[in-house]
Amino acid sequence: MGNLFTRMKDSITADLHEVLDQKEQKNPISMLNHYLRESEKETEKVRKLVERQYRLKDEFAREYQKAQEMAEKRRGQAEIAGKAQETEMYEFAKKEQEEYENRAQRLESARQEAIEQLESLERKYEQMKHKLKDMHLKRMELMGRENIARAHHRMNQVMEDTADKPYSKFSEMERYMEDLEYKVNSSHYRNTFDSKISQIEKDMKDTEEVTAK
Repeated sequence: MGNLFTRMKDSITADLHEVLDQKEQKNPISMLNHYLRESEKETEKVRKLVERQYRLKDEFAREYQKAQEMAEKRRGQAEIAGKAQETEMYEFAKKEQEEYENRAQRLESARQEAIEQLESLERKYEQMKHKLKDMHLKRMELMGRENIARAHHRMNQVMEDTADKPYSKFSEMERYMEDLEYKVNSSHYRNTFDSKISQIEKDMKDTEEVTAK
């Protein structure tokens, strides 16, 4: 039964990875954004652990200080009880002193360990922040390259259409502009033809009148 569940889990995991791989091939920037969000979540978790470790370190320090103070207090009380020959009180104070001293030692050891752990966590946290920043920069670089690649791909498609297809958009637009220019020129010529002929006739009449005189 255990092997069956293991095989089922491995199969589901493999299918999930295959789906993610296919999605990554279709939209790598989208997958990169997904990874970045996951990395940001992990970085935030570490930040909270660092803050918690700071609180623990401070708590250890406070408890250590209290234990030290109580150990000193019981030491002084033991001296007073000893001088007063109060045996029971003396023994109680010495026992309490010893317990507080032992507690202080444990707390100091725990505090030092917490400090070392905190330093390690802080180093790792800083490394994670740098890596996260590098990943954001890498995403920007990839987005820029993707934009350029898409632009070049689109331009290549347009140029290929222009070169290989006589009725491409560019060719159609070019012919349209040539036709429009011809029509405009033809219309202008027709509109000015009559006025030009009239002017020629007038000039000829003026010349004939001058000659007749």
